[in-house]
Amino acid sequence: MLRNPISRILTTWIIALSACLPLCAQPRQSFTIEGSHFMLDGKPFQILSGEMHYERIPRAYWRDRMEMARAMGLNTIATYVFWNVHEPEPGVWDFSGDADLPEFLREAQQEHLYVILRAGPYSCAEWEFGGFPAWLLSDPGMETALRSNDPAFMVPAERWIMKLGQEVAKYQIGRGGPIIAVQVENEYGDFGSDQEYLKHLHRIFISAGFDDALLFTTNPTRGERKGSIPGTYAAVNFGMRHAAQGLDFLAQMRPGQPLFAAEYWPGWFDHWGQPHQTRPIAPQITDLETILSRGASVNLYMFHGGTSFGFMSGASWTDDSYMPDVTSYDYDAPLDEAGHPTPKYYAYRKVFAKFAGHPVPPVPQPPPVIAVPRFTLTQSASLWKNLPAPVESETARPMEMYGQAYGFILYRTELRAPVQGTLAIPGMNDYAKIYLDGKLVGTLDRRLKQDSLLLDNTQPAARLDILIENDGRINSTRMMRHAQKGAPNGVMLDGRELTGWQVYTLPMTSFGKVRFHFGAQPAGPAFYRGRFFVTSVGDTFLDVRDLHKGAVWINGHAIGRYWDIGPQDTLYVPGPWLHKGSNSIVVFDIDGVSEPHLAGLAAPILDGPTRQSDE
Repeated sequence: MLRNPISRILTTWIIALSACLPLCAQPRQSFTIEGSHFMLDGKPFQILSGEMHYERIPRAYWRDRMEMARAMGLNTIATYVFWNVHEPEPGVWDFSGDADLPEFLREAQQEHLYVILRAGPYSCAEWEFGGFPAWLLSDPGMETALRSNDPAFMVPAERWIMKLGQEVAKYQIGRGGPIIAVQVENEYGDFGSDQEYLKHLHRIFISAGFDDALLFTTNPTRGERKGSIPGTYAAVNFGMRHAAQGLDFLAQMRPGQPLFAAEYWPGWFDHWGQPHQTRPIAPQITDLETILSRGASVNLYMFHGGTSFGFMSGASWTDDSYMPDVTSYDYDAPLDEAGHPTPKYYAYRKVFAKFAGHPVPPVPQPPPVIAVPRFTLTQSASLWKNLPAPVESETARPMEMYGQAYGFILYRTELRAPVQGTLAIPGMNDYAKIYLDGKLVGTLDRRLKQDSLLLDNTQPAARLDILIENDGRINSTRMMRHAQKGAPNGVMLDGRELTGWQVYTLPMTSFGKVRFHFGAQPAGPAFYRGRFFVTSVGDTFLDVRDLHKGAVWINGHAIGRYWDIGPQDTLYVPGPWLHKGSNSIVVFDIDGVSEPHLAGLAAPILDGPTRQSDE
């Protein structure tokens, strides 16, 4: 015990100094706007940035991807901060492991990269619910409150932003850190026009310790008028062949300010059942030359897309249709999903090298890739024999009302008379298997606008099971406000609501209680388990073409969803998540598979054949 006051003071000072290292050792810099230029320490500075989301990259590879960014001629990286990663439950915070944002910022600074922090609280990014935590939807009022000044949304949003400020405000450039800009909201003009909401968010950011001079908004050209804040710097987003128009628009809307394309899209994302998206290189080189030769700054969205591991891929609402995203977020970016430079990378590098102001570093060697010989999942377990304890529920309610965010949910009730009629699940989200006495009688797919089917049961009684999968919450448009999963509006039989349910939540977070066995494969939804061996560790691409629809876990890491309607036929497995020697794998398949076989390929298959239906 320290009894000497001087000793206590010295100890406190040493602890404080240790906590801020290496931050305290960094010289403090200034980043300002002067007329039509960004200024870094009093000198004009052109932002050459590329987007990469730390949540989509294994922590062991953060530095690797940053080195690749510098070698392409970039001086800055941008990242979204996904709220749902850091506050998985109300008031429960996680900034550890792969969610250690402060460490990501420290590594960026050590790599001599500045950082644009896209703090939100809304992100989009084809990420589950646009980065919002699913528990927001347990409040019935969120259907009208989301992304508005309503306290139902703003109270938790303020709590989150204040916590974020505690964690990372000290990493702003004026305090010795790498952050040169902090984004408020994201593309709000495509969602609404509530200026009081935006101004309130702005005040919260300042209260959280973020410097007013570093705050900015960004919108596509169509939303700039509604989605920006008077007096706060505004950037613009646009895609291929729109560089000149986009910059001209921003110059007209914000005359005299620096021009910044906060998102220039070199690629696009994929939906299940739709062709793989790519974009030609030549028009992009012309666009980059146009942007940079005008003295404008740019952020490539994406420089490196990475992977929406686990259940984190989102969904689009396009032409009144629900379109869930695949697990890969390769995005046809210059640096591919596994961190390998593409022809686009080298073409971009030639352009950025002309504007970098210094020789660009040599391109590092990418991580090694291995192949894994074909192996069989020899153990299995029927879902029906491994259900958790149910929740008694008079009516079928959405997943979030049972405290569940992701995965699957099973609704079970007894039909006490013969039935011939229409079973309807209004607003069903997103993919359902319907069973009578354990026999599959139909499938409903939200993508295909299916929410009802004919039941024909002549038995005096039958058990009705409805197994519903959350395929990813919509991450943009006002349809985000209707993102509850499962059966949000109950279950109807010939217009009358069915009652008396047992509800089984299946978040798929642990498999310790699943009773696996060898031998005959079960029919219907099932778990599968096995082992595979590697003689050396490296990245691989799990070939899932022998499976139907479900998700994979390797050595406890959630790898992602798969679906045999394409276009993605492999799942990226990072080398740091493998062990030399034996590795464990668990698969859950909603249909069940007879003797599933898998393999690790040396290259991904992201452009496999597609079809709309899995029937």
